[in-house]
Parts: sequence; structure tokens; C-alpha cells
Amino acid sequence: MRVASSTLYQQGLASMNYQQGSLLHIQQQLGTGRSILTPSDDPVGATRALGVSQAQAVNGQYATSRKQANIALAAEENALQSVTTVTQNIQTLLVQAGNGTMSDADRGSLATALEGLYNQLVGLANSDDGNGQYLFGGTRSGSAPFTQSKGPGAYIGDNGQQLLQVDVARQMPAGNTGREVFMSVTGGAGYVVKGNANNTGSATFGTVSTTNPSDPDYGLSMQVTFAANASGQMEYTITDLSAGTTPAPVVKGPIAYTSPAHIDVAGVSFNVTGDPKDGDTMTMAPASEAGTDMFANLQTVIDTLRQPTPDSSDRAHLGNVISTATRQFSNSLDNVLTVRASVGSRMNELDALDDVGSNRDLTYSQTLSGLQDLDYAKAITEYYQRQTALQGAQQSFMQIQGMNLFKYL
Repeated sequence: MRVASSTLYQQGLASMNYQQGSLLHIQQQLGTGRSILTPSDDPVGATRALGVSQAQAVNGQYATSRKQANIALAAEENALQSVTTVTQNIQTLLVQAGNGTMSDADRGSLATALEGLYNQLVGLANSDDGNGQYLFGGTRSGSAPFTQSKGPGAYIGDNGQQLLQVDVARQMPAGNTGREVFMSVTGGAGYVVKGNANNTGSATFGTVSTTNPSDPDYGLSMQVTFAANASGQMEYTITDLSAGTTPAPVVKGPIAYTSPAHIDVAGVSFNVTGDPKDGDTMTMAPASEAGTDMFANLQTVIDTLRQPTPDSSDRAHLGNVISTATRQFSNSLDNVLTVRASVGSRMNELDALDDVGSNRDLTYSQTLSGLQDLDYAKAITEYYQRQTALQGAQQSFMQIQGMNLFKYL
């Protein structure tokens, strides 16, 4: 069989190209430190490496979300710490306001001080994160959540939560709404008693205590109504306001009133002292139904302190307002502290998730290393083998090139 010179050249060239390509491939592996440069090098390994790389990228995004959540929660914690301080200062001034020896001018000064704390509270409720996003606006974080144009501290945010995906199966709220912080109470807040602003007598109520939370009527709103009987003896009757009927059904009474009277109903008790008049009323309701808005409650106190107290009924009204506000702000402080505890719990959870995420990232890196990293000893050996093969191919081609009849002419 005749072998054409062109065939010899093509075969020699193909052999050199193959060896040179193989040498270049191993050089690229040595340069990058990776054994898989293209999917064709190891289709199965390349597919697995792609899946692990994507999982590692997603894990990195979780870490970014956790960092963002931590920043938001830290800003909220700072704001709540200040809210706690302001609320405690309000409680201190409420105790001072309950001093019966204060003059109208003294109470006016207290009202001014409370107004300053009111403004501080509004400012804290409208805190932002430094980037123009309000902390307590819910999903409407682009505008101030509280405004005074629609009444004392009116909330114009929403109840939505900004959720961040901080791990594979964990979405975490990055903050709390203004309603949760400034307009709510905890589930165990108990009862709040209020006097009627239209009362004409001097009856005042004392500390409210929960005596039997398993009472079947516990949790219902009640009203204590004072009325004189036919003989002029003052009596009181307790009715169930939760029934929603007129007249409200009677729970207790009529019972003869003597000061101090110990009222015990629906698992709740408190004392009433003073001289009520015919038609005077007091209401007792679960804290969640008895005014949870910190701004409205504080405004009521400020307005009442600025009113003169020329007679006993005015002084009784002032005392009842102070007593109600004291209980309300105690409940509000408990709520703020509960929210702070929730914030701290979420920050601790983020720290734990960071540890888990770091360990997961290390596992991904180790897996990728096993799939992609180059065995340098093996690669260097192969490099010299390819280099020797290329040199052999080149020398063979030079010898074959000289095998033709023209050199003998």
C-alpha cells in the first residue's frame, strides 16, 4: 500500500497537536489548581460541584440576610431601651402626681414635664435605621408611623412584618410594628379600673388584684353603678357589660355601700373609698380592652393635670385618672420589656444560625475541594509525561520528514 507524503505530514501534525493540547490542559490545571476545567473533564464531578457551588451561594445569601436582620434588631433594641427609660420616667411622675398635697400650679408643672416625655415617646416611636426606613412602621417603613394630626400619637403604619429568610426553613421578622410596641399589652396584664369623668361624688378606687383567674366570669367587662335606695342608703350593683344588652345583666347586687367597700367579682378585687353619688359608675375591663394606646393614655393624664380641682369630686376624678394611668403604664412597660426580650431572643437565634451557617459553608468548601482541587503530585508527573510525549512526537516527525526519495536525487 502506498502512503502519501501528505498523510505522513498530517499524522505527524495530528500527533504533535494532540500531545501539545494535552500538555496545555495539564498546564492550565496546574495554573488554576483545579482538576475540572470543563464539564467534559468529569461530567459527574462537574454536576456535583455545580450543585454544591449553588448551595454555597444560597448559604452566603442567608448570611447576608442574617447580618441585615441583626442590624435592624440592634437598632430596635436601642430604641426600645430608650422607650423603657421614658416609660419609667413617666411612672415616676405619675407617682408624684398622686401626691394629694400638690397645688394646681404644681400639677401644671408636672403636666409640662409629662408633655416633654410625650414628645420624646413620639420621637422614639418614629425612630429610623439611619437610612430613612422607620423601625416601627411595619411594611410601610418609608413614612413616619405615628402622627399627631389625627389625634394623640395616631398610628398610620400597618401590621405587616418585614420577614427575612435567614436560613433554609426560617423566616424572621426584622422588627416589630408600632402597634405591637406602643399600643398593646401582654396577655397576663389583668384588669384596669376606670372612673367616670361625669361622676359627681368623691369615690376613688384602689389597687386592682387578680384573685381567681379561673373564675367563669374572668375576662368579662363589668360596671359598678352606685345608687341610693328608697331609704337613702347608698348601694352598688355590678353588671356585665360584655353581654351587649340593654339593660346589662346584673352579676351582683344591689349591695349596701360603706366606705371602704371591698369589691370582689369575676376573680378580681379592689377597694372603693369615699362618698359616691347617685348614678356614679366605675368600669373594670381586661387591660386589652381598657386603653392600650400609650399616647392616648398619657394625653389623658396631661389634660387632667391641667384642670383645677376646686372640690372633692374633681380631686376624686384626678385620683382615679392617676390610678388608671399608673396601671396602664405598668402594663405598657411590661409589654415593652416583653418585646425587648423577643428582640434579644431573635438576636441570639441569629448568632446560633451564624454558627450553623459557618459550619455548613465549611462543609461545602471541603466538598468542593474534594471534587475540584488538583492532586499536584499526580498532575506534575503527568505534566512531565506529556512533555516527554510531545518531544517524542516532534522527533518522530522530524525523522519521518526525512524519509523521501528526493534526497537521493
